[in-house]
Amino acid sequence: MYRTKVSNKIAPQGLERLDPARYLVGEDVEAEDGVLVRSANLLDYSFPKSLLAIARAGVGVNNIPLNRCSEQGVAVFSTPGANANAVKELVLCAMLISSRDVTGAVRWVKNQAASGVDLETVVEKGKAAFVGPELYRKALGVIGLGAIGALVANVALDLGMDVYGYDPFLEGSGQLQTGCPDRTGKAARKRAEPSANPGYCPAASDRGAWNRRYSTDSRNSYIEFPNLQDSLESAAGL
Repeated sequence: MYRTKVSNKIAPQGLERLDPARYLVGEDVEAEDGVLVRSANLLDYSFPKSLLAIARAGVGVNNIPLNRCSEQGVAVFSTPGANANAVKELVLCAMLISSRDVTGAVRWVKNQAASGVDLETVVEKGKAAFVGPELYRKALGVIGLGAIGALVANVALDLGMDVYGYDPFLEGSGQLQTGCPDRTGKAARKRAEPSANPGYCPAASDRGAWNRRYSTDSRNSYIEFPNLQDSLESAAGL
């Protein structure tokens, strides 16, 4: 029987695939043969002599000591794309919330309700302060066109946005190519903007600063957000 330690909450649908007759699975398992992990930090994890493999529920492995795994013959597995749709939806959520100031509007309505005023009257008068710009026809730059980036690009196109992408691992220039399929095989209506700087994602100019919004859905240890913002604005001449 294989002993499998679970370092984070794993969906029951996944754990059910491990036959109880062959696998002992739990958070308190010792002398484990395998480890299932999501975001738990294993960098200082002391390997038992029995350890054969570590499986990451997700794509990033920056929380796993790869060098020690290589030295001790421990196999490391990841699951690229397993949570891509969930992340895509959160990216879309962040775009809508930041563009239309949804959190500010909610906070304002709660404050008005707490003050005892007639909500219908004040909301009708004050809602214009939270209109914000629409995403439609705005330009979106997507840096990294893997499982998540391709889905984000496609959903943005479905919203009527102008999408520009860059990924150095794509064939050719690395910029998003017309007709490049996403991971579901859907033909994406994507465009590339020729530029001397391959990382340049042009922004629409019709509303100026409204279009210069930045969001990173990468892991903090992979990217320094202020440097990314400075690089993009410098390339765009902002």
